[in-house]
Amino acid sequence: MGITGNVLLLATEAVAHAESEGGFGLNIDILETNLINLAILVGVLIYFGRKVLVNILKERRSNIETEIQAAEQRAKEAAAALFEVQQKLTKAQAEAQAIRKAAEENSQSVRETILAQAAEDVQRLRESAARDLSTERDRAIAELRQRVAAMALKKVESELRTGIADDAQHRLVDRSIALLGGS
Repeated sequence: MGITGNVLLLATEAVAHAESEGGFGLNIDILETNLINLAILVGVLIYFGRKVLVNILKERRSNIETEIQAAEQRAKEAAAALFEVQQKLTKAQAEAQAIRKAAEENSQSVRETILAQAAEDVQRLRESAARDLSTERDRAIAELRQRVAAMALKKVESELRTGIADDAQHRLVDRSIALLGGS
């Protein structure tokens, strides 16, 4: 054994001797000493710490209850807000449907109005074209008549200058009258 072994042996004998004689000594048994110290510490903590621990637990419980109530209140408010938003969404969808239906009806009536107006415009253009055509035809006929009459007069004048026989003159006048639309 070394020096430390001798010191421990002496210390153990001194402690045993002191205990047997009732004196104060050094207890070097680590397990026995720690258990006693732990028991004393737990006793002091229980005695002095009970009120503090109970107060801390009560306060914690109160805070948890407050938080739970606040969370329940927020959940109720969120549910109410959700319900309100859903109602607004339903109302907005109904309004959108009504607007869509009105737009479809409006577009249909505008389409019908445009088609009716286009039909009227086509009819008016046809009538105008017919009038213009009739007027043009009448003007062309009148112009042709004037030319025929002018040509007939020139021919008559030229034949008169050269001297036309009475038969020829009558035929020429009858033909000119027939060309002019007479009988």
